[in-house]
Amino acid sequence: MRPLIIRVFIFLSSLLLITCVDRLDINLPQHTNIIVVDGMISNLPEPQIIQLNRSQTDSVTGRSGFKAITKAAVEVIVDSTQVIACHETTDGRYQLPSDFRGQVGHTYQLHFTLSDGTQYLSTQQLMQPVPPIDKVTLLFSLTSLPANTGVLEEFRSGYDVLLDVQDPANQRNYYRWDWSLYEKQDWCQSCNQGYYMTNQLRLVSSYPNILIYQTQPELAENCFDAPSPALFGGNYTPLPIFLINSYVCRTQCWDIIPSTTISVFSDTYSNGGAITSRNVGQIPYYTENPALVEVRQSSLTADAYHYFSLLQEQTQNTGGLADGLPAALSGNVHNTANPQEKIVGYFTAGAISSVRYWLDKKDATGIAYGGVYYHPGLKVTLPVPGDQQLFFAFHRALPTVESYLNFTILGGGLRPPTALCVPSDSRTPNRPEGWRD
Repeated sequence: MRPLIIRVFIFLSSLLLITCVDRLDINLPQHTNIIVVDGMISNLPEPQIIQLNRSQTDSVTGRSGFKAITKAAVEVIVDSTQVIACHETTDGRYQLPSDFRGQVGHTYQLHFTLSDGTQYLSTQQLMQPVPPIDKVTLLFSLTSLPANTGVLEEFRSGYDVLLDVQDPANQRNYYRWDWSLYEKQDWCQSCNQGYYMTNQLRLVSSYPNILIYQTQPELAENCFDAPSPALFGGNYTPLPIFLINSYVCRTQCWDIIPSTTISVFSDTYSNGGAITSRNVGQIPYYTENPALVEVRQSSLTADAYHYFSLLQEQTQNTGGLADGLPAALSGNVHNTANPQEKIVGYFTAGAISSVRYWLDKKDATGIAYGGVYYHPGLKVTLPVPGDQQLFFAFHRALPTVESYLNFTILGGGLRPPTALCVPSDSRTPNRPEGWRD
């Protein structure tokens, strides 16, 4: 299971966050170098991840993009005394030791130093206990998803995630809820004007007008750009500019789709009471196929709750996380030498209670988002096969199977090949716990 990373960063390419205290009047195009921090320490035996990026805004277009911060020295300070170093696994992604997990009642603080020597420190976060989730119910609705948000092209069918929990008495509790959807994926790679190759290729001949490649023993497992006729002075047929070849998965594969909304709660006015049928999210009806849902309940500190509640208010008012916010607001990380520098994001710690729910979708009505497509030639709407529905839901196009090569390959086996299911935060080849065949 991937770590519970702060889900607000799912749409970082169009979103800057808010402060836990006040809104800051920041015009995004004027701020081209803002650090974005994303991290949470949990008590579960899973990877504990810190992500560091820079938000960079184009001075001409005003569009923001993100660049990973690499080669930083990242560490977590436990109870103000113990220092746990992180190692960089991929660009901008820093992981604590595999046997590390947080513990209730202990404090955690993020400290990192950039390659230029600039140091940053978060506030201390005390991991609070969290009660167990008593019950999870998923109810299908044709109007589950909010309207007029531009999400899924106004498609609104989905599942409301309802949750029951008994709030502990005589203590202040702050909650955050999110979900992850596991959907079976049958298509693992798409190559734009190219072909998937399991092995490296070496050009051995380009005359007369026929390109011949020899398969090499070194693995490639990636797309190979189709050669250009102009490059070799040949007149063979190039690939159509819009051709995308898609390749089926070599093994079983699951896409991991996270929630993209913020759901937090304080027991200020209901301390010790039962929280019943609390709506904590909406899951889009992507496909007709059964799926697995993990619902998580996290404890928050008071300041983290305040931060995320303001974020929740902002995203509800603007139509969701995919919409840009009117201001960039700081989190709980600061530059130790320059407190005026604005740092976006939040580092926190929380205990987690988790429930996995098998979603058979037998109660669903209407058409799934990936269930039908319009055939422009026949001018009719046709059903999408079940093994292509998730692909179509994400790409709004059916997968195109490789039918020919515009060059010759010596060796390498039959074509088209299958593609690897590459593990990541959004995909896994490992059978999820609770999955049913």
